[in-house]
Amino acid sequence: MMETFHLPSMTPEILALLKLFDRSNVLVSVKDAQGRYVHVCARMVSLMGRSLDQVIGRADSELLSVDEAAMIRVAEQTVPTDSSSQWSEHRLERNGLRREFSVNRMMLWAGSRALLVSAWVELTGARQQEVRLQQALIQLEQQQLALEALRRETQDNTLRDSVTGLYQRGQFEDQLRRELDLSAREQREFALVSIALDPLKDAAHAVGSDAYVRVLEALGRLLRSNTRAMDASCRLEEDRFAVLLSGVGLATAHSRMEGLRRQCATQIVVLGGRDLGFTVSMGVASFPHTAHSEEQLVNAAGAALAQAQQRGGNHVALASIKFSMA
Repeated sequence: MMETFHLPSMTPEILALLKLFDRSNVLVSVKDAQGRYVHVCARMVSLMGRSLDQVIGRADSELLSVDEAAMIRVAEQTVPTDSSSQWSEHRLERNGLRREFSVNRMMLWAGSRALLVSAWVELTGARQQEVRLQQALIQLEQQQLALEALRRETQDNTLRDSVTGLYQRGQFEDQLRRELDLSAREQREFALVSIALDPLKDAAHAVGSDAYVRVLEALGRLLRSNTRAMDASCRLEEDRFAVLLSGVGLATAHSRMEGLRRQCATQIVVLGGRDLGFTVSMGVASFPHTAHSEEQLVNAAGAALAQAQQRGGNHVALASIKFSMA
């Protein structure tokens, strides 16, 4: 039932509007020109946490917090003096819960008296539902990203060697062909490095087959950490490896591989209380300076590797540069 403080000047039209609002479950209030309440519905009284007698005849500054009263006053100062309505949104804290409202305000005239009618529509439930929907969408997106990452990881794992984590021969050869095609079209260079694990020390042989696996794992970690995202490292055979260095010339490739060789020679690999240790030999070739085709490049890197091994291992050798006759 609508609770109203009747002014003599309250017109039938205004009373009909208030009844319409009341049937729509809207929180309704009416203020006079001094900003004092002359009507509040029961739901508005409940929102204020007061009784009807405590609200009627008083202003917001006497009923609400300083911030809430100031917020409402600022909104009301922009209401047109004609019959046009104005919308705004307000947030109120009640019993630890933030409640949100859309407020429609309209200035109506009862004879010479100006009355400000405000209709408050609560948005809290709808906003909470929107938040829950957004959270659900975010969670769904995160799940999809996780599934995609898992799919890529699973697919990637089928292309990699289980011991070293490096690409297997088929994937490496595909990337080598793509790099050759790209470098030929863009007239840029890249390097191919053939790597062989040198014979293991007596300490490794004394431990047994587990030592070989531990050394391969360590070499795989070093190869992965010393290559960029655009590079590729691969396990070709049992103790043979290859590294593709994109956009890198012969001198730079030699410098980087020399650093990798030193890391391998000083890497501590412990198993059964023994420091296994290992070294590698490397042969570096480049496109187009030492080779002009895939076959030539692979052969040039292989020949350079053989030179490194002939020098006793733990060495980096460069393929010879081919000079074309004009």
